[in-house]
Amino acid sequence: MRLRFAPSPTGYLHVGGLRTALYNLFLAKQSKGKLILRIEDTDQNRLVKNAEENLISMLSWAGINFDEGPHITGDYGPYRQSERLTIYKEYYLKLIKTGHAYPCFYSEQRLEDLEAGKLSSEDATIEDAVFQDFNLSDVLKKMETENFVVRLKIPSNDFIHFDDLIKGSIKFDLNLINDPIIIKSDGFPTYHFANVIDDHLMNITHVIRGEEWLPSIPKHILLYQSLNWSPPLFSHLPLLLNTDKTKLSKRQGDVHVEDFLKKGYLKDSIINFVAFLGWHPGGDSKQEIYNMEELINLFTIDRVHKSGCIFDIEKLNWMNSIYIKELELKNFIK
Repeated sequence: MRLRFAPSPTGYLHVGGLRTALYNLFLAKQSKGKLILRIEDTDQNRLVKNAEENLISMLSWAGINFDEGPHITGDYGPYRQSERLTIYKEYYLKLIKTGHAYPCFYSEQRLEDLEAGKLSSEDATIEDAVFQDFNLSDVLKKMETENFVVRLKIPSNDFIHFDDLIKGSIKFDLNLINDPIIIKSDGFPTYHFANVIDDHLMNITHVIRGEEWLPSIPKHILLYQSLNWSPPLFSHLPLLLNTDKTKLSKRQGDVHVEDFLKKGYLKDSIINFVAFLGWHPGGDSKQEIYNMEELINLFTIDRVHKSGCIFDIEKLNWMNSIYIKELELKNFIK
């Protein structure tokens, strides 16, 4: 197996991100496979200073060590998407030449309107339909001098069937999906495009990521099909929820791993607690305290829950108290 954890350096490590990284680590260790760290920094406007360094530091603190990444020599780099623009260009040109994508040419004013929200994404998609039928040599020449974005052409009157290792069989109606932008006006790829290209070129066999990416699957599957590639196996983890069953957010409390460290939660209790957010080893065992090695040995994707899971701070408090009681006195005082 080759798995990856691919955070965006737009903030510090979220507890949901820690869970995703842990589950990837568990499967990589079980299969004696490889775990890759890839930094997805294509959204240049949202980058946070020192976020990448913080992410790498926190993942190392958690005991999540990578076999390849921006901080480790590997055969499939570069491992930052901002350093892979020439790679993406090769493949978006290929999609245009095969008729699976098309460039849309924008004036400076139109780009400004899009940025300012004066032109909605849906309206822009409808207007851009005029670019779908094109003369290849003309548009390739035009792309050398004019502003453009590139859209993936979504087939109409069709469905995509998809099997998720957690969610099961899912069907998507492509009539409900607009042609998505895959290359932005600044030359950077969108998440959907870069993600597919990188996963294929890095030989990723299994993708474990949050449920929020599930609606993007049709676009990703279509990209794989358009390039005649086989997609990896996907697993979409259930959402983390507040006690009122809304999506876990900073508005209702802490969400970053560092927040909990600053409040005195111990590393082992945080990892133990996060591993159980949406997963349980099953069986008749009532055991709830596990070390990292035990979690690696016990974890299976088929025991991950399909529905969202409550982030129960009282459960974390109880678990942390167990770990505190087991500390040696000198470490407790420290």
